Amino acid sequence: MAQLLSFRVYLSAETQKASPESFKRTQKTRKPFTPGQRGPVTPVRKPQNLNLEVSPHRAVSAVRLMRIEFGGAFADLLNEKGKGSGSNEMSYVERTIGFRTRDLDDRDLRLVTDVVGGTIRWRRYLDHLIGSLCHNERTFRNMEPLLLQILRIGFYEIIKLDMPAYAVVDENVRLAKIALRPGAGDLVNGILRKLVSLKEKDALPLPKVEGDDRAQARALATLHSHPVWMVRRWVKYLGLDEATKLMTWNNTDPGFSLRANMGRGITRADLVERLNSLKVPHELSLHLEDFVRIKTGLQMVVQAGLLKEGICSVQDESAGLVVSVVKPQPGDRILDACAAPGGKTLFMASCLKHQGMIYAMDVNEGRLRILGETAKSHQVNGLITTIHSDLRVFAETKEVQYDKVLLDAPCSGLGVLSKRADLRWNRKLEDMEELTNLQDELLDSASKLVKPGGFLIYSTCSIDPEENQGRVEAFLLRHPEFSVDPVDRLVPSSFVTLQGFFLSNPVKHSLDGAFAARLVRAL
Repeated sequence: MAQLLSFRVYLSAETQKASPESFKRTQKTRKPFTPGQRGPVTPVRKPQNLNLEVSPHRAVSAVRLMRIEFGGAFADLLNEKGKGSGSNEMSYVERTIGFRTRDLDDRDLRLVTDVVGGTIRWRRYLDHLIGSLCHNERTFRNMEPLLLQILRIGFYEIIKLDMPAYAVVDENVRLAKIALRPGAGDLVNGILRKLVSLKEKDALPLPKVEGDDRAQARALATLHSHPVWMVRRWVKYLGLDEATKLMTWNNTDPGFSLRANMGRGITRADLVERLNSLKVPHELSLHLEDFVRIKTGLQMVVQAGLLKEGICSVQDESAGLVVSVVKPQPGDRILDACAAPGGKTLFMASCLKHQGMIYAMDVNEGRLRILGETAKSHQVNGLITTIHSDLRVFAETKEVQYDKVLLDAPCSGLGVLSKRADLRWNRKLEDMEELTNLQDELLDSASKLVKPGGFLIYSTCSIDPEENQGRVEAFLLRHPEFSVDPVDRLVPSSFVTLQGFFLSNPVKHSLDGAFAARLVRAL
């Protein structure tokens, strides 16, 4: 449980903000996972004995992919639980495919993380190739979910991981035969062998970027594995070249940043010493004095207990720079209006030097409870008061004002797609209007809680102009008592927009995409 709590702090990289549905009066209940949502239902089998013939990382990867696509699980949560959920993991495997494999070793875990994340990122690209190599389109459209996941894994391993083709074909055929039936194995064998032949001839059936704008967007969406609507939107706002660079960034393996917990008196030098003892490669942040960047070794950091002990948090520098825009000072009373999962809350509390209070509000009581537990390990629990409420209801019923209000609003998450591999497939164009309406409502409510002369900081983990400067500009028209307080004295100049806002660009800064505007209320 401790490891899981630690990784929920990791999600304070702001990849897991509350969804718009969290703010609805009537919550929807997610339907239970059923493999038969696509094609024929895979038959339910009675549990078999331990199977030592099947590749463990492929069996576990196939089941994780099923859970993510049909069961609503998050790819990053499933990847990062690691050994801590081994027994529970195998129960999912047994219920889904009818047998258990041997336990995963460290190499298997790394492969599962790579295969699951990569297969999700490249899903549209892989499905295009699978569909092209099927006997006909109907075969692909009616394919059983588990069979499709096995093929996706095989295609990803051959094309993107460049694994030995004979091993990939043999192991995935075996998995299909044992988990499904012999005929499924024959189908996997035929399609994967076609793929190997075409790859050797450098003749993969991929679309060309040509024709009108719509045709080009469809081709780019397939080649870079993104939804068409995202491609069209980015080409519109960024231009073709920058949109292509952004998609390339989203498909790379993400790096992470660790924040030394200065609330406990831990300096960056202390954290570096611990990383050196663990032989975890790292480099110092160029932008924040408490942050260290790592590309590999995150699992070692977890297993060594650095997160559990409150030595550090996993938090992207873009989130840290948003806290710089807030500029917490000793004695401040700050409302973090959409606080969970709490990364910014914890960082702000550590900046108060034991003077002041962070009021952490969220609609999700369970996540607030986890935040409170984490605050204890960081030794800042005396500086954080949790409030379980919808911001809009709270602003209507309470007559209280704060020095600073941070509204880290629910958003599309389009700035964190490299870390949230599954998010691109869970967002729709229609979501954008719903989100911007919610953001407007929350901004109006947050503004009521700012004292005269106080500050309202609006932030997102999005790079979309409509969610960012578009919302601020609309808010200022409705609320002339607020004006922009430029952030140029608070963050490095490369992050400051012409309007005086903060914006981190994944391609330019090699960080998650994020936005923040600092607004001051007239006296």
